[in-house]
Amino acid sequence: MSISRRRFLKLGLNGAFIITTGNVLVPLGKNFFKDGSPGSLRYRFAIASDGHYGQPGTHYEAQHDRMIHWINAEKTNRRLDFTVINGDLFHDDVSFLNPVKAKWDNLAMPYYVSHGNHDKVDETQWKSVWNLPWHFSFEQEDIGIIVLNTADDKGNYICPDVEWTKNELQKLSTKRQLFVFMHITPFTWTKNGIACPAIVDLFDQQKNLKAVFHGHDHDQDDVKENNSKNYFFDSHVAGSWGTKYNGYRIVEVFENGQILTYQMNPKPMKKVNNTEIS
Repeated sequence: MSISRRRFLKLGLNGAFIITTGNVLVPLGKNFFKDGSPGSLRYRFAIASDGHYGQPGTHYEAQHDRMIHWINAEKTNRRLDFTVINGDLFHDDVSFLNPVKAKWDNLAMPYYVSHGNHDKVDETQWKSVWNLPWHFSFEQEDIGIIVLNTADDKGNYICPDVEWTKNELQKLSTKRQLFVFMHITPFTWTKNGIACPAIVDLFDQQKNLKAVFHGHDHDQDDVKENNSKNYFFDSHVAGSWGTKYNGYRIVEVFENGQILTYQMNPKPMKKVNNTEIS
């Protein structure tokens, strides 16, 4: 799959940014293609978070069905290699753990999950259902993925395991691109964040870290920057508050190393806050 100049510029009309090779965030301009197209697509994945399956007074069943339909349509129409559901899969009551697993199993591609503060279950039971621990990593050829935990089984906010994170960052330091997923942001720049300076310091030093992705803050769907590292948010699948739309994020990695990420509002079909990473 290749991306045309016309299509790319259509994606980058409003709220569009380039993250340069030095991870400097700058507006995406019409001169971006002066060096040619980014080439063929290598990987494409989706990120969604905060389904809060089982939350009283919400339309969680219909909202999950709709989101799964749209993500599956992404795979059918434009390709998806995998999806990450970035925390708060269910809402407090552990009786919804197995039902939400059955719901997300309707995705037509491999998917991975992170543990959120409303996923109030211990790690042993979590792993027995998802077959994934709270901290884990995986690889897609020259891409590294790290998933970190930011809450205990009672819903208290916690910082990820620093030593484990340090070891995984080192292990994946030779990958061309590295992406990190963690439900809660390690800053207090949102009212729902938590300060994790030791984790941020590790991120600052990681040269191949291209983006950190968060859920948790349902009213956030854009990007924040710290020390040339970029932290993205993806709105919410469901739940009782947040952006006016229920959305998800797309990440596209191209042959030349450039990375395009944008937020999707699936009804109506609309891209918001397009961002280009190189």
